[in-house]
Amino acid sequence: MKKSLLMWDESIFQDMEVFEFDFVPGQFDFRDTQEQELAFQIQPALRGGRPLNTICRGLPGTGKTTSIRKLFTEIEEHTRKIVPVHINCQIDNTKFAIFSQIFRHISGHLPPGSGTSFKQVFDGVCRLLAKEDIILLVCLDDANYLMYGNEINKVLYTLLRAHESFPGTKIGVITVISDMSVDLMQTLDARVTSIFQPTDIYFPPYDEDEITEILRQRVKQGFYPGVISDAMLALITEQTLKSGDLRVGIDLLKRAGLNAEKNARRSVERDDVCLAYEVSKYLHLTATIRALQPDERALLRLIAERSREEVEMAAGKVHEAVKASSMKLGYTRYYEMVTKFDSMRLVNLHYREGRGRTRLITLRYDPDRVIEEIDRC
Repeated sequence: MKKSLLMWDESIFQDMEVFEFDFVPGQFDFRDTQEQELAFQIQPALRGGRPLNTICRGLPGTGKTTSIRKLFTEIEEHTRKIVPVHINCQIDNTKFAIFSQIFRHISGHLPPGSGTSFKQVFDGVCRLLAKEDIILLVCLDDANYLMYGNEINKVLYTLLRAHESFPGTKIGVITVISDMSVDLMQTLDARVTSIFQPTDIYFPPYDEDEITEILRQRVKQGFYPGVISDAMLALITEQTLKSGDLRVGIDLLKRAGLNAEKNARRSVERDDVCLAYEVSKYLHLTATIRALQPDERALLRLIAERSREEVEMAAGKVHEAVKASSMKLGYTRYYEMVTKFDSMRLVNLHYREGRGRTRLITLRYDPDRVIEEIDRC
């Protein structure tokens, strides 16, 4: 009789790394157009010129970072003349922090921790570029985090005008924006836009068929055959579509697999997926809330607080509560925010027919969890 339970030292995972968010798959489908556009932007650098600047826009989990990491890996494998540096602006969101990371990537170590001025770090970066005769390509991932305190202008101005202080310096910039309400060019100073002049590359959300195929490829690489049935893959795809974030599906695969292993099973069952989703579904919530502006978080908090008592809230009554609060928010801006929450899958907007059409707001997540995530930001 064939053994069905796992022994203590057995695993249903073939390669756990496949389910990590920074994993760059060998087969990366449905982003050929965007990858070709990104490759075109660096063509001048391959011939000794300055890379063209780029804005990559798209909701969280639409392949922006993976596309860029794939490009950067290919650059590192084929040439030493271009040095790509990926900056996570959620973590490094000041001019000094960003240039310190660039310095570390080029030199192999961070600048001294104390007593070092920004000018020393900046000069060090530019001298290294000149000494090694290399071209710098910087990705500012989640660049919307640099908009507070005008940091985005400071960073871009310094990067793009470095050649004025150090002739011959060649630097290109890729900015990644996950907040679709942000118009980066409208926030930049004229002295920055005059030299930035980026190409805009849009990353649309994946549709159901695309999500299914991407997750199928992860299953094929990450699990042994027979672990994930077609029915379980369809269920995981359905749960991923609810959030609109591919990362939820990837995390869901890993957690469902771990749940199956915990119960010594050789295949993933429905209960494993449903239990995993109770954790994985909040990945989208966390990433989305972090991308919001402070006034948007304040409004979302108010909606969450009201939804504890009222699941379906009339949009007009919510606006009355906003006016009665300390928030200085006009109706136009309020309506823009609520519409944005709907597009980001934080709330559902729908109508109730009666004496008139009443627009209703329904929070997609547990209100206490939303408030908890807001308080963490």
